[in-house]
Amino acid sequence: MNRDSLIAKIDAILPQTQCRQCGFSGCEPYATAIAEGRTAINQCPPGGEQGIRKLAELLGVSPIPLNSKHGMTKPKAVAVIDEQACIGCTLCILACPVDAIVGAAKQMHTVFAAECTGCELCIAPCPVDCISMIPLKQPVSSARAESCAPIEDLPAHEDQKRKTADRARARYRFRLQRLEREKQEREERLAQKTGVVRSVSGSSNSDFKKAVIQAALERANVGRAG
Repeated sequence: MNRDSLIAKIDAILPQTQCRQCGFSGCEPYATAIAEGRTAINQCPPGGEQGIRKLAELLGVSPIPLNSKHGMTKPKAVAVIDEQACIGCTLCILACPVDAIVGAAKQMHTVFAAECTGCELCIAPCPVDCISMIPLKQPVSSARAESCAPIEDLPAHEDQKRKTADRARARYRFRLQRLEREKQEREERLAQKTGVVRSVSGSSNSDFKKAVIQAALERANVGRAG
C-alpha cells in the first residue's frame, strides 16, 4: 500500500471532529503522521477505543489504551450559542473548522447543529462565555454499542457515523480551500495597491524632475535675453 492510500484509509477511520486534541491541526494531518510512523494511534479521544482497534487492525499492530494526556472519550455533543448574550465578535466563526457557525460582526451568531462536530474549538475564544456544549441523544452509546445494540442496528449506526464523518471532512477541506483563496485574493489586492502607489510615486518623481529642468531652462533663457 502506497503512502497516500494508507493516509486515506487511516483518515477514513478517524471521526473527522477536527478537534486537534491529538496534537495536530486536523484529522488528516494526524493520519499523515500515523502513516509516516511519527506518532501513536491512541491520541484521538473522539475516536475512542473503537477507533484505536480499527487503526491497529489496519496497521497490523496491537491495540493500546487511549492516551489520557489527549483527553477522554465523551458522548457526542454540539455547540449552542446563547443568542441573547452573543455580542457578535465573530471569533467563534473564525475558530470553527467546518464553518458550522454563521453570523456577522455585531450581530447574533448561530450554530448549525447538524454540521457541528463537537470539537469545542469555539468555546475558548468567546469573550462572554455564551457557548455551551449540549450532549446529543444517541440511539446507542459508542462505548456500549457492541454489547447493547441489536445486531441489525449496528450497520445502520456505523453507516450514519461514516456519512457524518464524510460530510465533516468535506466541509473541513472546503474551509481550507476558502481560506487559501481569500489569502490569495488579499495578497493580489495588496500587490495591486502597492503597484499603483509605486506607479503614482514614479510618475510624480518624473513630473517633478521635468518641472525642475523646465524651470532651469526658463531661467537660462531669461538670463540670455537680459
